[in-house]
Amino acid sequence: MPLRAVLDSTILVSAFLTPGGAADAVLQQGMDEAFTCCLADEIIAETVHRLLSPRLQERYAYTAEDVETFKATLRGSFLIISDLPPLTGIVRDPNDDMILACGVAAGADYVVTRDDDLLSLGTYEGITIVTPEAFLPLLR
Repeated sequence: MPLRAVLDSTILVSAFLTPGGAADAVLQQGMDEAFTCCLADEIIAETVHRLLSPRLQERYAYTAEDVETFKATLRGSFLIISDLPPLTGIVRDPNDDMILACGVAAGADYVVTRDDDLLSLGTYEGITIVTPEAFLPLLR
């Protein structure tokens, strides 16, 4: 059974902004079905919200249409988990609780993130929390 992993918005934003980077490599491995990539609508919505920030758009020169295309690719390529369990207060940032809730609902083996609050947990209910650099070798 292939590994199941949840990618958080830090990874999705990084993959979009930095083609060829580690986060993009993880995303590509998910598209190539080297693992089952699990996302939730809430993760995609947070990613879109961050990517539509004027500061990022000016710095990286992409359009709202580019973001919509990316959103459609994510929705069409990966397993979308709904009915997330109501987890609260596990991580300092409430948005991070939804990442863990998605992992629990998906039966994920890993959460891939660059978020220090999530990484500081190490594991949660049997889900290992790692950076993309630590996750990539596990796919080989």
